[in-house]
Amino acid sequence: MTPSERRRASALSPEQRRETIVRAALPLVAERGAAVTTAEVARAAGIAEGTIFRVFPDKNALLDAVVVEVLRPDHVIAQLESIDLDQPLAVRLTEAGEALAAHLMRLGAVLGTLHATGRPLSRHSGEPTAPATRGTAGTHDPADTVGTTGTTGAVGAAASRGVEDTGAECAGAEGGPGPGAGPVGFFERADSARAAAARRDPTGGRSLARDESQAATNAAVAELFEPEREHLRIAPDEAAGIFLSLLLARGRQPRPAADLETTVDVFLYGALDVPAPGSRS
Repeated sequence: MTPSERRRASALSPEQRRETIVRAALPLVAERGAAVTTAEVARAAGIAEGTIFRVFPDKNALLDAVVVEVLRPDHVIAQLESIDLDQPLAVRLTEAGEALAAHLMRLGAVLGTLHATGRPLSRHSGEPTAPATRGTAGTHDPADTVGTTGTTGAVGAAASRGVEDTGAECAGAEGGPGPGAGPVGFFERADSARAAAARRDPTGGRSLARDESQAATNAAVAELFEPEREHLRIAPDEAAGIFLSLLLARGRQPRPAADLETTVDVFLYGALDVPAPGSRS
């Protein structure tokens, strides 16, 4: 690393430095899971490896922060809010479905890969954490490389709530949240992982809890129905809740019964090509 790069790194605020490290680590964790090294994260972030350990006490804490980041709904909510309301409703909902599927796929990739690469899932938060040896290019302590020392953090403490199902299943199910993860179940699992990570590292900043995250996502989707409010049979927020339930259920299927466009079409107009009983022709 050049002196100018070091100067740029040191000029960052603690929060900016933390954010830089976590965002650099996220795609690496999605690809390599717990096998990722702090040296690799440092190279991706453009910082010295020692900088990581001025922010995180060990690699387990960094992995916890990555889990919390991938659970945050901020990015997908921003995508939902950027959807052009002048488009037809079917197009809006299709774009929303694509954004939500990508969010869940990223979540599944991180949790599933962590599980598959040896991140322990049976211990409970609150156990003492042994300090991890700082990894260097080519030489790493097993605790730093595999993440098997100390507490399990976000993924481990949530295992009893089924978070491993969320990650392992949705990683290969077109963005779905995994078995048993309906709208409430999915946010309960996410909340459990967030809480465990917060116990490990209370300085990591506040993230939305389950109810807040669910409400924020529902509100963003409900906004997509607002231009058609007078034509809806139900309120926009209720329509949004049903639509999200349908998307999450669809994501649990190994092979969805229909593509997203068809799913949206049936959601909006029904499966029958006839007027509903009792409706006006």
